[in-house]
Amino acid sequence: MIEKKPVILVTNDDGINAPGLRTLIGIVRQIGDVLVVAPDKPMSAMGHAVTISAPLRVAKIKEEEGYLEYSCNGTPADCVKLGQKVILGHAPDLIVSGINHGSNASINIIYSGTMAAVLEGSFENIPSVGFSLNDYRYTADFTHCEPFVLSICNNILTKGLPNYTCLNVNIPALNGSPIKGIKIVRQAHAFWDEKYDHRKDPQERDYFWLTGKFVSLDKGEDTDEWALLNNYVSVVPVHFDLTSHNTIPILREWERDNLSNQ
Repeated sequence: MIEKKPVILVTNDDGINAPGLRTLIGIVRQIGDVLVVAPDKPMSAMGHAVTISAPLRVAKIKEEEGYLEYSCNGTPADCVKLGQKVILGHAPDLIVSGINHGSNASINIIYSGTMAAVLEGSFENIPSVGFSLNDYRYTADFTHCEPFVLSICNNILTKGLPNYTCLNVNIPALNGSPIKGIKIVRQAHAFWDEKYDHRKDPQERDYFWLTGKFVSLDKGEDTDEWALLNNYVSVVPVHFDLTSHNTIPILREWERDNLSNQ
C-alpha cells in the first residue's frame, strides 16, 4: 500500500517571489503534497485583514505532480481561506507560513501577516505554524532554517497540536555561531515606541512616515526575545482567545457591587 502524503498549504506575507517563501516551499515539498497560495505583492504588517470590498483573484503559476502554485491579490488570511475553501475544497493536513524576513516575536505577532495566516488556520482547528527569520534583509540567508522547519513540521504531522493552537517559530539570523537548539517559550512583554516623521512633499503638502524603536519590558529567560538573543530557535504556542482570564474574577466583583447597589 502506498502511504498517502500529507497535504500542506503554504503562504506568506512577503509575496509570491520572496526568497523566504521559496526556501519554505523547497523544504516542505520533501514531506508532502504542496499547495502554495501567496500574495502577489508584499503584505507585511497587514495583521488579520481580509478583503471584503473588492473581488479576489487567483492566478495559477505552476502545476506538477504533488505541487500547485497560485498567486492571489488578497491578504495572507485571504490566501488561506481561498486555498482551503476554493482550491482544495477541504482542510489541508498542515498550514505553514513564511519564512518571514524579520522577527515576529513578542508584540510583532499582532501586526504580522505571516502569523495572521496561521491563526486563520487555527480558527478551524487546522494544525498551523509560522516561521520567521530574525533578519530583515531581502538578501537574508535562509539555508540554516531547513532542519528546524523539517523537525517542527514533522512533529506536528505525527503528534498533532492541542485543539485550536498554532505555533509561532522565530529563527536567529546566521551570526557565525551554531544555533544552540529549540526553546519552547512564552511571548515576551514588549512594544513599539512609535513616532511619526512629519515631512513636506514638493507641493508643500504634509505627509508622515512611521518610525519607532522596539522596547522590551520583559527580563525573563523564558521568552521568545530571550531565546533569539541567546541564539535559540523560539517556539511559542499561540491561540486566538484574547480573553484576559485572570481579570474575570476582578470584574465579577463589579457585578456584585452593582447588584448590591440596586
